[in-house]
Amino acid sequence: MRVDAYNQITQIYQTTNAKVKSTNKKEKASDSLELSQTGKDYQIAKQAAKDAPDIREDKVNQLKEQLKSGTYQVTGEEFAEKILERYFNSII
Repeated sequence: MRVDAYNQITQIYQTTNAKVKSTNKKEKASDSLELSQTGKDYQIAKQAAKDAPDIREDKVNQLKEQLKSGTYQVTGEEFAEKILERYFNSII
């Protein structure tokens, strides 16, 4: 093995390595983020759901009035259907 050839290769590598380092310093990278329209729509829907009340006061007041006046009617079939629906939804 020739030592002088090894030294020449090492010198070439070091000079090209230095050039690469100097060019990397000139480049400035900046991060950016852009949301898709679907992502923007999702954010809007999420905020709307967050701002919406948990209880629908108008529906609650309507049912209270029906209960007070005695006009609230539920059939046995509707009642049984809701019980089964909740039961099977809790299993799944």
